[in-house]
Amino acid sequence: MSPKHWLASLPGIRYIVDLRREIQAMRGDVARLRQTAEEHLGATTAQYADALLREPRYADARHLAHYEWRVHSQGGEDGIIAEVFRRIGTRTRTFVEIGVESGVECTTTLLLRQGWRGWWVEGDHANASLARTLFAPHVASGQLTIIEAMVSSSNVQALLRDAGAPADVDLLSVDIDRNTWHVWHALTALRARATVIEYNASFGPRLDWVIADDPAKSWNGTVDFGASLAACERLGREKGMSLVGCTLNGANAFFVEAALAETEFTGPFTAEALWEPPRYWLRRHGGHPTGPFG
Repeated sequence: MSPKHWLASLPGIRYIVDLRREIQAMRGDVARLRQTAEEHLGATTAQYADALLREPRYADARHLAHYEWRVHSQGGEDGIIAEVFRRIGTRTRTFVEIGVESGVECTTTLLLRQGWRGWWVEGDHANASLARTLFAPHVASGQLTIIEAMVSSSNVQALLRDAGAPADVDLLSVDIDRNTWHVWHALTALRARATVIEYNASFGPRLDWVIADDPAKSWNGTVDFGASLAACERLGREKGMSLVGCTLNGANAFFVEAALAETEFTGPFTAEALWEPPRYWLRRHGGHPTGPFG
């Protein structure tokens, strides 16, 4: 008898081997249960969203909530961005996104996949390193520039300028949790045809509220972050942009140049009319997980 078979014949060893097999089988069962639960959750939330869109406030077929779908975005941003540019067209097919994590799940990855050129800013070293690895061909070709830096209202313009970002882009996206509003406010030298901004839905549609600018602080996991939609609407107007919609989950707001909004979108372009409450659990489209592409 070989040593391997001899050891396996011992009662204690056999018990350990059998236990290991049972644990592996349980892990498989748990994985299947998790997948089933996620599928049921996706179906349930999709039904909720479909029912929501039948409410009178969404009666206009041009309301951006009807166009949500997801490939690489966290929510339905991919679909809304596609619809926005279907209406207003593109000029440069360039983007700037601030706060991308690894780039696998953000608002501009699908645009990169469609041949756009862009600049990503990410402050976390591990995420920035992973993004450089996952998107190495795009970085090598010059299609994508990754800026690893902790961005703030005082350094954002210099970071983009030094990285060669243009003054005019088709899309700007900012999602850095606590200080998002202040970084957008500081971007006076960057002009975007359309902009995606994270807002704090917890403060309702009317309250104009902005957290204090503090680059030394980050999101603490509470409602104490960013700015209300009314504050974002105000800042958008100051930049010559109109609020044209929000994701149904109450996470991101969309702005376009004011002149384009008047002809291509339905008003009123106000926080009170377009605010969506915090439904962060809402997922309209399940599908496969996001991931890097070849």
